[in-house]
Amino acid sequence: MTCSPDVLKDVPLFALLDRDELEVLAGQVEMKTFQARQRIYKMGEPSGRAYVMLSGAVRVSTVDQDHQEVVIDEPAVGEFFGFASMLEQTPHRTDAIAAEETVCIEITRDDILALLARKPHAGMDILTVLSRQIHAAQELVRSRAMRNPNEVIEEKTTTGERIADAVARFGGSWSFILSFGVVLPAYAGLNVWLGKGAWDPYPFILLNLFLSMLAAIQAPVIMMSQNRQDARDRLRSELDFDVNRRAESEIQGLSRKLNSMSEKIADLEDFLREQAPRR
Repeated sequence: MTCSPDVLKDVPLFALLDRDELEVLAGQVEMKTFQARQRIYKMGEPSGRAYVMLSGAVRVSTVDQDHQEVVIDEPAVGEFFGFASMLEQTPHRTDAIAAEETVCIEITRDDILALLARKPHAGMDILTVLSRQIHAAQELVRSRAMRNPNEVIEEKTTTGERIADAVARFGGSWSFILSFGVVLPAYAGLNVWLGKGAWDPYPFILLNLFLSMLAAIQAPVIMMSQNRQDARDRLRSELDFDVNRRAESEIQGLSRKLNSMSEKIADLEDFLREQAPRR
């Protein structure tokens, strides 16, 4: 279906064009109507065409390394999709499906070249649209990136917390137990052997003081390390929750697709029954 210059004028990308240029562009582009759940283009298909959405809703998605569908963009009225692949003349890297009845303007690379030849400043509008899509993709990557809780906590670790971790590791090791097993008997045995000349005779009051001071300092240091471990556990729980929520969303998407397939199969069965010859 041919496009009207008045329709193009409402598209932000073409708002700077004068009437003559709109009429020229309107004679080149076409308007397409897509029904609900109809595929506009498929990943891997030749990208000879891009689209500007005039009405309806479109879901632009791709498949990540886990073979899960990821919605990259849901263009608003007047925004492009499939534009970068069309300009690069490379296969589409995304799928575009009409979520409801949608009207789009179909544009080819030749149409854009003719537009830029007449209105070079329109290139800035095109770059603006592409930059929005790039920012949306970057934000998606940041939100979906799996963070390592240990790395996140290590980046924020202070020197005091590192010391607390080292003390906790040493205090809960066999090295600490064995060293105390050697030092304490040697200390007690040496003071007993010195007799009256001992600096800490039996019952080793000075040793008890040192042990009490060590326990008083070691306890809060170990608690500091335990608090950091609790922070790691909380962060892991948050990441697990994000993964579970993502899995739930994917399961819901699969359920919707299965329901849609069931409806289409039922419609096909009804159609075949109607077309079957009556006996």
